[in-house]
Amino acid sequence: MTPEDLKYTPEHEWIASKAGGTVRVGITDFAQDQLGDVVFVQLPEVGAKVSAKDPVGEVESTKSVSEIYAPVAGEITAVNEALDASPELINSDPFGEGWMFELRIDDEGELAGLLDAAGYAGLTGQA
Repeated sequence: MTPEDLKYTPEHEWIASKAGGTVRVGITDFAQDQLGDVVFVQLPEVGAKVSAKDPVGEVESTKSVSEIYAPVAGEITAVNEALDASPELINSDPFGEGWMFELRIDDEGELAGLLDAAGYAGLTGQA
């Protein structure tokens, strides 16, 4: 399942555009499936300034630990605090309640460099 209205990174993050130059970020269904049962999430600090491809957090599963990367440069404006108590939301609803953080973008032009749904599906062999 690769929603058409999102952008994607080769590192398996999805990006949803929101109002006011802000995006919401999470990991894809493909990524959570590869990780297995998520047991802990380390999220970035609200107010942190990040550059594209900076590691900003971690997802720990029963199989491994994977870094979360900033898809574009900007400032972290919100984190999904529900993941502190319920990290399994990433497994059950990766494109909804399992979102990770929101970011105010420095340059919206950076979004053009991200993958569309077809490009991401091709990358993961789901095309």
